[in-house]
Amino acid sequence: MGKESKIMSKKYQILYEEKPEESAWGIIGRGVGSYNRQQAGEDNFQRLRFVLRASDDEEVAGGVIAELYWEWLHVDLLWVKEGLRGRGYGSQILTRVEEEARRRGSKNVYLDTFSFQAPDFYKKLGYEVFSELPDFPVGHQRYFMRIR
Repeated sequence: MGKESKIMSKKYQILYEEKPEESAWGIIGRGVGSYNRQQAGEDNFQRLRFVLRASDDEEVAGGVIAELYWEWLHVDLLWVKEGLRGRGYGSQILTRVEEEARRRGSKNVYLDTFSFQAPDFYKKLGYEVFSELPDFPVGHQRYFMRIR
């Protein structure tokens, strides 16, 4: 019996899982990754992280979590502790991750932010809105931005 026949002879059901086992996430992720590579080639996925730490007690006061794939940098999370905002740390952190991504082959950058977060901050740094979702959450917008 061939591989396709075995698949077709099994019965399948869709179940809600409150906390899926780690192996299920791995199987799903590897399946999507395999399909993506077949369609678009190797993504060269890399995680990039920079952390803003206090020099005396090493308190984490900010940082960025980003991903690099297919020559695109995706800035997933960028945060600076409230008392330190407006002092240039956010733009320095963003510049560092962009520079590192370029060093690793990135040619493009994108991110998303909410209207109540930092769209003006990103616009000052050269980012532009390329899409938005209204009322996400209700009364606010979610902006998708890229730098040119």
